[in-house]
Amino acid sequence: MPKEASIVIIGAGASGLTAALELKRAGVNVTIIEARDRIGGRMFTKKDPRTGAVVELGAEFIHGRPPQIWNLLRKNKISTRAVDGDNFCIQNGELSGCDFFSQIDRVLDKLTDRRRDQPFLQFLRNYEKKNPIPPEVRARTLRYIEGFHAADPRLISIHSLVKGMQADENIDGEQAYRIRKGYQELLNVFQSRIEDVTIDLNTQVEQISWNQGEVRITARAKSKRKIYQASQVLITVSLAVLQSKSIKFAPSLPVQKRQALSKLAMGKVIRVTLCFRERFWENLRLNKKSLSKLSFLFSDDKLFPTWWTQMPGKTPVIVGWAPFHAADQLSGDSLDAITNKATRTLSTLLHIGHRDLQNLLSASYFYDWEDDPFSRGAYSYVKVGGGHAQQNLAKPIANRLFFAGEASDITGYNGTVHGAMASGQRAAEEIIRAISGP
Repeated sequence: MPKEASIVIIGAGASGLTAALELKRAGVNVTIIEARDRIGGRMFTKKDPRTGAVVELGAEFIHGRPPQIWNLLRKNKISTRAVDGDNFCIQNGELSGCDFFSQIDRVLDKLTDRRRDQPFLQFLRNYEKKNPIPPEVRARTLRYIEGFHAADPRLISIHSLVKGMQADENIDGEQAYRIRKGYQELLNVFQSRIEDVTIDLNTQVEQISWNQGEVRITARAKSKRKIYQASQVLITVSLAVLQSKSIKFAPSLPVQKRQALSKLAMGKVIRVTLCFRERFWENLRLNKKSLSKLSFLFSDDKLFPTWWTQMPGKTPVIVGWAPFHAADQLSGDSLDAITNKATRTLSTLLHIGHRDLQNLLSASYFYDWEDDPFSRGAYSYVKVGGGHAQQNLAKPIANRLFFAGEASDITGYNGTVHGAMASGQRAAEEIIRAISGP
């Protein structure tokens, strides 16, 4: 027998959970279908038993003070901590302070959406013709685009970068925070507030059939076929899953929706968390500089150019970040292989013997989001000419199919948890208007 539900939400990530909460408040009956064996999507918190450290396999930071997250944190008295400490750079093997941020900002400040859109790399080449910059600044600027945006500089739209920078200014996005006990705390809030909402885990959607009367969803749970019927469905799966066509639509998605998908891309990132027996860098001095308050470490390493600790927290943990091009090389590797490459990089950067570093290592953690069939990447970015792609992806179809997720965020916060939550709020409002009638 078909399982009846007023609204079906596909995906229990930040956008799906937010939408479920908003719809529940409005008295709407909701069922959530989730392919994984857990809720949270690309929020995935673990705790290292030896060090007690919070280990984020997905989202870690809150960028600025977006109300979508902070309102929930305050209401539930969840503790946060501002990221603090010293930032260092390593260039040609030498440790120094990072004095290039202002130079990168000068380049980024010249970005504009008042002229024809172009890829960031083309913009940078045109900029250099009139404003020569040192090779290291050029390299750092490209690494910023690849690292922070997880994007290919040859593809990412400068109009989208301008939109994102303007959005960040509204929430003081330059200051980053962490939830002390990790994003799991936010998931606990959602879980407690929608505890009477049915969430079917380990259930993979295969087809969505829709017409003017209803939506019929065919899914599979452990080789068992399940059918859901709903008046509306909210689709919150990742951009890359939609692009992969692993979910069939009958009839097919309209041309405008398919064109929107072609103008967006899924970014690539590999991160590894290294847990040590002690904060060995606390006693290190490189180039007469103490690393006791090390927060971020930037280098020109080809695999792991960016590292960070949990400062101001004093846990013996360092995270290595492999963006875009490096993530391509590392995806598919085992945890042991990733850990070996990461520790080799770190030993070179910090002038510590690799074997000594391995002896200090107590555990390592890594999750390959690109290899995950329910994610297929890190987070989205807009390609050149995709100025309306997010709006078109977000548009409902026939008041039956609705869309949310960070890639459909229209506020400039794609690629973030708060962007995903904002899209869930927007979609919930659209659904409530649709079922309320004129």
